[in-house]
Amino acid sequence: MAEKVELSRALEQIEKDKKIKKEDILAVIENALVSAYKKHVGKNVNVEARVDSETGEMVASAIKVVVQEVANPLLEICVQDAKKLGQSSEIGAEVKIPLDTKVFSRIAAQIAKQVIAQRIRISERDSLFEEMKEKVGQIVGGVIYRIANKNLVVDLGKTEAILPGSEQVSKEKFSIGQHIRAVIIKVERNARGAGIVLSRASAELVRRLFEQEVPEIYEKVVEIVNVVRDPGMRTKIAVLSHNPKVDPVGACVGVKGARIKPIIYELEGERIDLVSYSLDYAKYIAGALSPAKVISVAIISEEKKKAEVLVSDDMLSLAIGRNGHNVRLAAKLVGWHIDVKSEGQKKHESDEKVEKEAEALEKLEDISAKIIGILVKAGYTNIEKLTMSTIDDLTALPGIGPKTAEKIIRSAKKV
Repeated sequence: MAEKVELSRALEQIEKDKKIKKEDILAVIENALVSAYKKHVGKNVNVEARVDSETGEMVASAIKVVVQEVANPLLEICVQDAKKLGQSSEIGAEVKIPLDTKVFSRIAAQIAKQVIAQRIRISERDSLFEEMKEKVGQIVGGVIYRIANKNLVVDLGKTEAILPGSEQVSKEKFSIGQHIRAVIIKVERNARGAGIVLSRASAELVRRLFEQEVPEIYEKVVEIVNVVRDPGMRTKIAVLSHNPKVDPVGACVGVKGARIKPIIYELEGERIDLVSYSLDYAKYIAGALSPAKVISVAIISEEKKKAEVLVSDDMLSLAIGRNGHNVRLAAKLVGWHIDVKSEGQKKHESDEKVEKEAEALEKLEDISAKIIGILVKAGYTNIEKLTMSTIDDLTALPGIGPKTAEKIIRSAKKV
């Protein structure tokens, strides 16, 4: 009874811990018995084995075919010997001859132990792979125990992971024994079970940090719409509140920055811009250029997603950012092409445009520069527009009388 309970418990424990079915373990033991017997007497035998899962009793039988004259004693049995066993003695019938398992059970036990150990290793590798595969996109913590060619090998407890140099932030420095947090970006099956790749440069790391620090995000009251990142420099996050009473940016910052400060500390001082997501493209684009203050946003083409942003002269460098990283991140965040211009640049462009328009009107005969200036200022920069104008239209402009107006129209028609 004790053996029955012990075997049953052992099988159940292996099934529970190692995810190997009890029936599979019994099949391994039975196959091991067959292999052991064949090693004992030779390969050219027909043997079957069975193990009782409750009692642990091992039963093995040699299977032979009844023949008139025995040519191969390992596979055949004569009619007389079959009758002695009390089994069918018909020619061609199969008889099962019980075997003494004690003779080869030790060999069987060794084989079974090796096979089960191998199956357990495979099962553990498969379980580890499945477990880690489900953690892609999540943050894990570990200890750096080796550095190889700028790649960090991180001990995660159950297994190890690689933080490649390409997924590190250039300004961050690490040493062996240091604790590190990173996000899993890839899991591949390998000889050890799972090849895990980590990242400290991924935008997903910032997303997960905010999910950990901001309850409203975890509870889906506040949604992170998009995250873009220039690792080590700046991150921009578009957030949206599904509750009109909750300010999404305020929820992420926390009282006196209590929620955002730990994230900035984890990212070693990386700047983070929180932007309220909006279906009003102009408003969304203006917010995305934070920390720069925007004067106006002109939608050039909604279809092509092009916009022109006007900022004060002293805000231009801030809006563009070092090496253009601020405007580049803003464009990536909103998915638009953004052209940033200062008031000075805009005025210069406007002056150039007026000059070009004035040049076009210089083709008018006998019209002074002063009159051309009045026309340009009033918006008459197109010769064709002048040909379609009336004397009343032009005399409405200060400094232009009926005769001058008539002369302008006549000259425009000649051109």
